[in-house]
Amino acid sequence: MADDSLADFEMKDFTHDGRTRTVYRAGTGPAVIVIAELPGITPKVATFARRVIDIGCTAVMPHLFGVPGKDPLAAGRLGSLRYGLSSAVPACVSREFTVWATSRTSPVVSWLRALAADEHARCGGPGVGAIGMCFTGGFALAMATHPSLIAPVLAEPSLPFPFTKARKRAIDCSAADLDVVRGRCAAEGLQVLGLRFRGDTLSPAERFQFLREQLGDAFVAIDLDDSSANPEARMKPHSVVTEHLIDEPGQPTRAALDQVLELFRTRLLPA
Repeated sequence: MADDSLADFEMKDFTHDGRTRTVYRAGTGPAVIVIAELPGITPKVATFARRVIDIGCTAVMPHLFGVPGKDPLAAGRLGSLRYGLSSAVPACVSREFTVWATSRTSPVVSWLRALAADEHARCGGPGVGAIGMCFTGGFALAMATHPSLIAPVLAEPSLPFPFTKARKRAIDCSAADLDVVRGRCAAEGLQVLGLRFRGDTLSPAERFQFLREQLGDAFVAIDLDDSSANPEARMKPHSVVTEHLIDEPGQPTRAALDQVLELFRTRLLPA
């Protein structure tokens, strides 16, 4: 896949609490915040955003790391490794992202909550959707403390890095924030959707079990067999709606994608 120019997206800056980032947005209707996985807004992340546009929503992609639109695999294995490290290393050492600690919300989430509120005011509708992917997977959960966020999706949430038993049974969301989300699930019928491959060690089964214990039936988990991942991907099964998606009817990853879009459709769009 070649680099994506993102020419069909409008670029704008959004500032909150002194921090300005570029945001790519396109479409009409209620907003869905698409928070890219490492190494950034790849062509496949942009393709997912366009699927959001196709259902009648506005796709909003904040630029948090990497080069927007760059295909990480176009430069071969060595070039891909270099580009991945150039995105991952700064993100891992940045104070904006909680990489190692348990029961802590990444500071960047405050900026993302403000972005969601701004897009809700701009786009209207009953609220905003959000999907975090891999490195950003848990961000959508922590964002759901804000009342504007009514359709959170956690795609293969990978933080904190699951190198210990405690970190496997945790997610990058503080206990206080998780308590707010739990309260919204009980009082408002908020539903949290999670996606992962069963053999994915970056997003371990223990993490989803922890979320089931915390949120009960409000947490809907989609656990896919590794055999359902796109075999042409260069990494082990991990990215359900992007790198490992087989975009064909009847494929489990396509069914998972459709379930994500259906959550956005039912929660954000008029009947």
